[in-house]
Amino acid sequence: MTYTQDHLDELLAWATRERPGYSAILEHVLASEVGAKSEDRVARRVQKSGLPEYKTFEAFDWDFQPTIDKGFVLELAGLDFVERRDDIVITGDSGTGKSHILKAIGLRACQQGISFRYVRCVDLLQDLHAGLADDSYLRRLKGWMRPQLLVIDDVGLGHVRKRDDEPTAAHTLFNLIDRRHANASTAITSNIQLRDWGRYLGDATITMAILDRLAMHALRMNIKGSSYRQHVARERGNVGPFLADDTSGPESPEGGED
Repeated sequence: MTYTQDHLDELLAWATRERPGYSAILEHVLASEVGAKSEDRVARRVQKSGLPEYKTFEAFDWDFQPTIDKGFVLELAGLDFVERRDDIVITGDSGTGKSHILKAIGLRACQQGISFRYVRCVDLLQDLHAGLADDSYLRRLKGWMRPQLLVIDDVGLGHVRKRDDEPTAAHTLFNLIDRRHANASTAITSNIQLRDWGRYLGDATITMAILDRLAMHALRMNIKGSSYRQHVARERGNVGPFLADDTSGPESPEGGED
C-alpha cells in the first residue's frame, strides 16, 4: 500500500471532508492504490521504450492542421494495426505533427501493455553500426526486432555516416525492416519524400527494397501544412516566420537537424 502511505494525509482529509461509509473509504483507497500502480507501470514502460516525452492526442491541435484525417489517426490510436502487423509511414515538413502522432501512439502502446520502442533514425543506424565494431551487432539487431511496435522517427534528419569499410545506411536499415516485415509493426516518420531516401541512405537499390517491404502493409499519410513550432513562436510575440530573413537556403537532407 505504498500510495496510501505516501498520501495518507490527503486521504484522511478526503474522508474528513466527505464523511463516506467504511466500504466507500475502502473502495476509494483500493482504487487509488490500483491507479497509482498502473501509472507506475506505464511510466516504467515509457522509460524503457526510449520515448523522450509524453505526447497525447488530447493535446494535438487538430484545427491547426486541417488536412490531417482526424478519424484515420484516432483509428490508428486504437492500435488494431499492431495486431495486424501493419506498418505506418508518415511524411511531411518539419513541425507538421508527424512525431507527435507517433509518440502519442507509442504512449498508448505503453498504456495497453504492448511492447514498444522509440528511436530516431540516425540514432538507430549509429547503434547498429556500433555493434559492428564491438561484435554486438546481432544482439543489437535482435533487440530492435523484438518489440511489437517500433517507431523510427525523423528519417532524413541528422548526418548518416558513410565509410567504405561499413555497410551503407540502406543496408543496415534493410536488415532490420526485412526481419520485422510481416512479423511486427514499424512506424516511420520522414522529413524528406520517399523518393529521396536512396540519396539519404546511400544506396538507391537497397532503399527500393526497403520501400517495397513497407508498401506491402503500410498505412500511408502525407501531412501538408505549416510548422506548429513557428506558429507557437508567432503566438508568443515573434512577428513573421522565424526563418523569414534567412537567405542561406535549405540544408541538404544529409546535414539537416530538426
